[in-house]
Amino acid sequence: MNTTQAKISGGGKAAGYILGAIGAASYGLNPTFALPLYADGMNPDSVLLLRYGLAIPLVALMILLRGQSFKVARQSILPLAGLGLMMTMSSLMLFISYNYMAAGIASTILFVYPLIVALIMTLFCHEKLTMQTILCILLATSGIVMMYNLGNGQTLSLKGTLIVLASALAYALYLVAVNQKRIAGIATLTVSFYVLIVGTTVFAGRIACGVSELTLPGSPLLWLDAVALSVFPTIISLVCTTRAIQLVGSTPTAILGALEPVTAVIMGILLFNEGMTAREAFGILMILVAVSFVIAGGSLSGSSIIRHLTRFRQMFPKIRKR
Repeated sequence: MNTTQAKISGGGKAAGYILGAIGAASYGLNPTFALPLYADGMNPDSVLLLRYGLAIPLVALMILLRGQSFKVARQSILPLAGLGLMMTMSSLMLFISYNYMAAGIASTILFVYPLIVALIMTLFCHEKLTMQTILCILLATSGIVMMYNLGNGQTLSLKGTLIVLASALAYALYLVAVNQKRIAGIATLTVSFYVLIVGTTVFAGRIACGVSELTLPGSPLLWLDAVALSVFPTIISLVCTTRAIQLVGSTPTAILGALEPVTAVIMGILLFNEGMTAREAFGILMILVAVSFVIAGGSLSGSSIIRHLTRFRQMFPKIRKR
């Protein structure tokens, strides 16, 4: 085992699990900030153009403040472009699905992506599928099913379901690809920057070609909402998730994604006065148990986790002294 591997197998794993949990929880804020923009009459392409476009200068500033470089090796350009397209298609499909079903139901269906990640890693990346991994996936999936149900005799939209499944597949491919050799060696912020560039280009191109029209927020408060959409479920989620994959791998990070719908439920309670049923509470408990199993699999001590929580700020910019 070389020095880098030793570092990742030890303290780096604690940081990886923490960052994976933060990335998942922040990604779960997508409906919280996207749905008010939809209610104002904006379409998915316009919402995503703002989400990605507003994030670019913020990530660029973070790179500059940390003294990092925007340069990447020539052989990494195409893999980065492919990575950006995967994330872009996942975001687009998810946001389109909100037009066909409730955001909570879309989040439930989206969570098939850990299964896809585990399958890809087993079949193509020679990763051993352990009984603990299977148990964690089943437990987390069952918890999410407990949290969401249609009720009132409603039926799922077939079109909406297929769109969310396409989003899950694209996201699973992103989680696997971001840990490949030509990407893993690039700084996390730099990867995020170019993923955002690709996404912004795609959404702007779709609007320019007439696929959809440009719509903008109708009030200063909604512009703040758009900025929040670019910061929390975009920058924080993208940076933390990418780094987590580099530290602990694609499959554990994907399972930690079970925290996404938990965030959506909690935000619904805090912001929209939604209640919580015993069924939902039990579902959340199942998810937390699954996440605990993932972390326990890394043999992490409590002191190790606390130590890395205090160092979490290292992921974000430090002003260089002149």
